[in-house]
Amino acid sequence: MYNSRIVGLGKYLPDNIVTNNDLAEKMDTSDAWIQERTGIKERRHIVKGQGDTTASMGVAAARIAIKRAGLQPQDIDMILFATLSPDYYFPGSGVIVQELLDIPTCPAMDIRNQCSGFVYGLATADQFIKSGMYKNVLVIGSENHSGGLDFTTRGRGVSVIFGDGAGAAVLTREEDNKKGVLSSHLHSEGKFAEELSLIGPSTNRWVPEILEANDPEDVSYYPYMNGQLVFKNAVVRFSEVIMEGLTQNNLGPDAIDMLVPHQANLRISQFVQKKFGLTDDQVYNNIQRYGNTTAGSIPIALTEAWEEGKIKSGDLVVLAAFGSGFTWGSSIIRW
Repeated sequence: MYNSRIVGLGKYLPDNIVTNNDLAEKMDTSDAWIQERTGIKERRHIVKGQGDTTASMGVAAARIAIKRAGLQPQDIDMILFATLSPDYYFPGSGVIVQELLDIPTCPAMDIRNQCSGFVYGLATADQFIKSGMYKNVLVIGSENHSGGLDFTTRGRGVSVIFGDGAGAAVLTREEDNKKGVLSSHLHSEGKFAEELSLIGPSTNRWVPEILEANDPEDVSYYPYMNGQLVFKNAVVRFSEVIMEGLTQNNLGPDAIDMLVPHQANLRISQFVQKKFGLTDDQVYNNIQRYGNTTAGSIPIALTEAWEEGKIKSGDLVVLAAFGSGFTWGSSIIRW
């Protein structure tokens, strides 16, 4: 049986920087209010008409990851695309990526696990490689949040948090079972599904009904988040799923060289860091610059940590995520 190993990483962020002060011009908020609650200073938002889409951002990140892996797009055997903001209701963005990268016929699968999407995608790629079914798997996390946020005071609790961007990883076979993805741990708890959600439009409220209502005050078009409940669950589940992975590999928190958490809220990351006794050099955060890019956040942060030399061969790298569903997961990786 093979292991799988990450051999290429890439990221893409739109050029348009939106600061907290920019948002304060649109809604009743302030730089201090946003930083105190989230740690975010600025984020990237797509400018309509400039060509950035969920798929195109994923393609830009993927081209970098594939090149760094020493491969050509035609070497990719499978595409896994994690997003909550696909280009279309259908088809999925994975097949658009395949076309834009000019990859011959191959399987392309969209993964709809929101903030946990990249970790779920990594686990899926790992299993396909371990089974011997595929050799080179491209995993993308990409989000275009800004096109669907409520930039009024009514929506500030959610809209100040999210940014746009994409990250990508190429995984391939690794014969040394002491290297690569050592284990993956995935969970969900559907009873909280609507506590972090976008309810409409949906097949429960389809196009004719929406057009007939024509209600400008209908908030179901925008994401909803029960912030306190999400925070309380996140800090518990983050800690549990990290410890689950370490325990399965007979490791303790002191073995972690780099923790890359989903960039949901800087306060959550700081809580987890303190719980595990990790230093600032052992945890990578970039939410201050990009906000929460959901499925894109871990691959973007992982790419930056690697680019900055914070991840080296032999390091134990832990990825962990929690988000809508509720879903959560972790990956334990020997680099």
